[in-house]
Amino acid sequence: MKITLENRSKATTTGSQGPRQPGRRAGWVLASLLGGMFLGNVDIAVVNVAIPSIRDRLHASSGELELIVSGYTLAYAMLLITGARLGEIRGRRRTYIAGLTVFTLSSLACGLAPNGVTLVAARVIQGGGAALMVSQVLTGIQVNFEGAARRRALGAYTAVLGASSVIGQALGGVLVSADILGTGWRPIFLVNVPIGIALLIASYVFLPADEDLGGKKLDLRGVGLLSTALFLLVAPLVLGQDAGWPWWAWASLAVSLPTFALFAKVERDIARRGGEPLMNVALLARRHVALALVSQAATRAGYFALLFVLALYLQQGLGKSAVYAGLLPIAWVATFALVGPILGRAGARTRRLAAPVGALLMAVAFAGVAAGLQTAAWLVVLLGIGGIGYGAAFSGTLAHLTESVEAEYAPDVSGLFNTTLQVGGTMGVAVFGTVYLALAEGTGTAPEAFSTTNALLAAVSVAAAALMLIAGRAGEGAKTVTS
Repeated sequence: MKITLENRSKATTTGSQGPRQPGRRAGWVLASLLGGMFLGNVDIAVVNVAIPSIRDRLHASSGELELIVSGYTLAYAMLLITGARLGEIRGRRRTYIAGLTVFTLSSLACGLAPNGVTLVAARVIQGGGAALMVSQVLTGIQVNFEGAARRRALGAYTAVLGASSVIGQALGGVLVSADILGTGWRPIFLVNVPIGIALLIASYVFLPADEDLGGKKLDLRGVGLLSTALFLLVAPLVLGQDAGWPWWAWASLAVSLPTFALFAKVERDIARRGGEPLMNVALLARRHVALALVSQAATRAGYFALLFVLALYLQQGLGKSAVYAGLLPIAWVATFALVGPILGRAGARTRRLAAPVGALLMAVAFAGVAAGLQTAAWLVVLLGIGGIGYGAAFSGTLAHLTESVEAEYAPDVSGLFNTTLQVGGTMGVAVFGTVYLALAEGTGTAPEAFSTTNALLAAVSVAAAALMLIAGRAGEGAKTVTS
């Protein structure tokens, strides 16, 4: 009898129906992990609304303001895969706690920063700390939970991700407006300190001890090549649009491709010699993994593009207030957070169809907006449908990857999935933000530009649904047992 590698893994890693951690302790393990992910994701968006206050109080330059926002994203995206591998080499508990410590201390440094340069440096370090801790979360769920308990944990993962987006969107405005003791923007960072300390205590007490790691070494050459490739890819996506897409942005994007290719070659050579590569690139040769990641990048791009373009359309196109523009997308984010826990209790067939059906629901939402259903009531309804769709696409893809890839590749899955989210979202803002702005300038009418952009987003979502349907079938084929 022949059993594929994926099927052997499924037999050994998902055979039981409970967590590997006993009872109540499992809940504390999950809470400790998800708490770090919550902090890391809140700080992606929380600073946006504080930029005017930072500019006025620190007299920061426009370049410094841009780096205060993008420096975090750059460091975060560049170190997710390295962080996941460090967890395997140095220990997941140790790496998570180290990342949480760096994040907490750098949050304090951000809150006390005397000038723009200091705040930029602290934000970059904060993004690195976030990457170290967030990269352990998905791996921690995969190795500490099994069967139905793992599915519920992944549902909670999705819910916390959605909740952190809602809170991050609202928290910055509330804290800056409160101007606590005349501190202006500083509480958006200082609030992380007591929460971080509480999570550090919980992590020390509840996270399982690291296993004997056997003297594994970090592939420093791979770290250098991958970090360089990701920087070359992400930096122009983050900075290029505001700079008017200068030549260096296009050159950086072009150079990133051969750098990724060189990284893949180096990693294959290390694996062929029996070494310890930073990432097992052979995983990407599995069609069901590669297609799932591309599909997730597409749906993530659509989600981030919508948030960005909608804000531009409402404020610049229709003259709505920033508060109005900030509250309306909560319909999407809130419904996204509801889907994960529901799918965590669903059957195998439902989980398998969740991702393609979810992407199609996103397409329906985008198509409705493109068709002109743009009153406040219609936007709330369509954004709610889109949020349900993205929640299903996100949770379904995550379940597909964690259930179809053997546990030994958990760090690779964690790093690849989280990096896909960051790159996909950044690419969505860069590409569709540019499309919307160009259309608005070319046609002179914001509604027409908004409709056309949403029509394109609908097409991308349909393509994502098709890719995920193929990925699901390929994943099922990979798990087939033949005699």
